[in-house]
Amino acid sequence: MTGTLVLAGTPIGDIADAPPRLAEELAGADVVAAEDTRRLRRLTQGLGVTPKGRIVSYFEGNESARTPELVEALLAGSRVLLVTDAGMPSVSDPGYRLVAAAVEKDVRVTAVPGPSAVLTALALSGLPVDRFCFEGFLPRKSGERLSRLREVAEERRTLVYFEAPHRLDDTLAAMAEVFGAERRAAVCRELTKTYEEVKRGALGPLAEWAAEGVRGEITVVVEGAPEKGAE
Repeated sequence: MTGTLVLAGTPIGDIADAPPRLAEELAGADVVAAEDTRRLRRLTQGLGVTPKGRIVSYFEGNESARTPELVEALLAGSRVLLVTDAGMPSVSDPGYRLVAAAVEKDVRVTAVPGPSAVLTALALSGLPVDRFCFEGFLPRKSGERLSRLREVAEERRTLVYFEAPHRLDDTLAAMAEVFGAERRAAVCRELTKTYEEVKRGALGPLAEWAAEGVRGEITVVVEGAPEKGAE
């Protein structure tokens, strides 16, 4: 019999948000693949659990090379647990390659649902939540970033992005240029952590605010385009 691949959500800030099953899976997995083994150590210590299985690193730099090894373990009957630094594997984090490879081999894939910066920011934004698009990280280069934003300029669903703090001001300025300075948005910073902050307003003023410098993990939620002809 083949094994099982378990995608486990991890806290995005407060370790108390860890789902109860996470500790059970960490303790019982045959292999734990972690984006950062040092962060995994802090997580297991915080949860008071000692993994019995083999611990391996699985991050962007070795994802392609390590996937076949993990698939081999799955085909041999192992229970492989995949965890990233925060949130759900595969969502702007390592995981997609392994899931696709496991599915191709008819290996069972399941999940331990957990905290999500995307859904948390969306819920706190004050913007429409009935329909939304997750766009991940925008390109770093200015021209490519503007091009990507223009692709969704007429998108009426709420847009959700991840961004690095040192690029936030440029990103918000680009959004104001493409979407319009008056388009509503929310910048969600350090969600569930001590210095959590949600800054809401129009893109223009938000870009000016961000130019002063912002720290922490950032999720940006942007209002969708208005219906054509609407004032």
